[in-house]
Amino acid sequence: MTIDRRGFLVPPPPGSPDSPIPPDDYFEDSDTHNNHIPMYAYDNYPLAKGGNPIARGGQMMQNDDLLNGYPLPMLPIPPDRYPILPKPPSGNKTQGSRTVPLGQKPDLLYCDMLLEAPVPPPADQTPWFCVCSHCKGGPSGPKGDKGDRGMPGQMGDIGEKGDLGPFGFKGLKGQRGPKGDKGDSGVNGNPGQQGSPGESGQCPAICYSIQGPPGELGHPGMTGGRGLPGLGGSPGSKGQKGDLGDYGAHGPPGLNGQKGDQGETGECHCNDGVDGTNGMIGIPGLKGSKGDIGQQGATGVNGHQGQKGDPGVMGAPGPCSLPIQSAFLAALSSSYPQPNLPIPFTNVFYNREFNFDPFRGIYRASINGTYVINYHLVVFSKMLKVGLFHNFKPIIKSTGSIDLGTTSQQVVLHLTMGDEIWLQVRDIDSNGMYSNSDCSSTFSGFLLYPDNCDMPMSRNLPEPISGIYSWGELEEPTTTRAPDVHP
Repeated sequence: MTIDRRGFLVPPPPGSPDSPIPPDDYFEDSDTHNNHIPMYAYDNYPLAKGGNPIARGGQMMQNDDLLNGYPLPMLPIPPDRYPILPKPPSGNKTQGSRTVPLGQKPDLLYCDMLLEAPVPPPADQTPWFCVCSHCKGGPSGPKGDKGDRGMPGQMGDIGEKGDLGPFGFKGLKGQRGPKGDKGDSGVNGNPGQQGSPGESGQCPAICYSIQGPPGELGHPGMTGGRGLPGLGGSPGSKGQKGDLGDYGAHGPPGLNGQKGDQGETGECHCNDGVDGTNGMIGIPGLKGSKGDIGQQGATGVNGHQGQKGDPGVMGAPGPCSLPIQSAFLAALSSSYPQPNLPIPFTNVFYNREFNFDPFRGIYRASINGTYVINYHLVVFSKMLKVGLFHNFKPIIKSTGSIDLGTTSQQVVLHLTMGDEIWLQVRDIDSNGMYSNSDCSSTFSGFLLYPDNCDMPMSRNLPEPISGIYSWGELEEPTTTRAPDVHP
């Protein structure tokens, strides 16, 4: 190795005794150019991963412990990016620091020394003229041992599918499979021909009938028609005397009897005596029958005019005029309403006189009269307990099942002007009122007829009624036991 002017190590030029690369024109006139001497390119020279850079190809050279593990012999190693020097002028070849005339042969004693060394250098670290086929050297050494097996190569690409191979030999007969399921019944066959009649049987002198085994129970027959009524039975025997019954209620008084006949005149066998004292007054006799109507008397003189009488009873109300009207119909727009508040029905279909507030869900009576209120509700996913309230008091209550179903009620109420009607659920666990695009929960009502046909003096309703919204309790219905019926 030489050092240039810049202080860098420069590898020996090609063809020098220290370089494994021969001169450029050494084999110009030879037919063996590039056939026996390997030409190594020092650019991108392969090194095994983790290998010693002194040992080319990744094979470690033998070490000597006395030299601290350095491989023998120590030869100059060309660095990466080996510089290619310009070709010298014709006639001379530069070898290291000497100028060798053209045609002069190198000294092969150096080669013999390298080959006879205890540990010969590898081929890529041997001068070029020591590895050519024309070099003079010692006898060929013994054949070296077989090298270690290389690393397995990468998996190749998947090949094309091969041709179908020949059919194999016929296999052995398999074991008998399990019994299959019973097949379906076949179609009924045609009836066979009638057989020839059998021989006439002969009965012995004494025939005994042998009872055969009972046959299978037949299918029940068809229900027969209704039979004729049976004959009247004979009268039964007289029953025993029953127990004495309870005393009955006193009957109404009887009618007066007929007048009796007049008795016979009594005989008096007495002398004229002194008059006795007056006797006691007897019991009044019975009222006599009504006499016949007498003849009409003569027309009397007109009397004085009487005073004016009291007013009579008010008659039934007549038909009313059209302006007194009130009705509404609204649907639920949000399922599962909040408890302890009137349920809002914001989807309004009809609201005559605007007596229904859809956002509060409250209907207010516009006039004294009789009203019809009804609701039709859909129940889904949760139980529903709903009540119809009148001025904070429950009127009726309904309960709906958890599954998809409905509950409905219709009531007739008498309302006073300003009364309020609304629907309300019990609690959060029983507010299963539901509504969607396929089913609707509705609340409706209308004025059936007013108490009178007179228009109210003012259309302004009274102030809203105040109170606390609660579920409340209905009055328990009274149950009357049916009277016992005696025969």
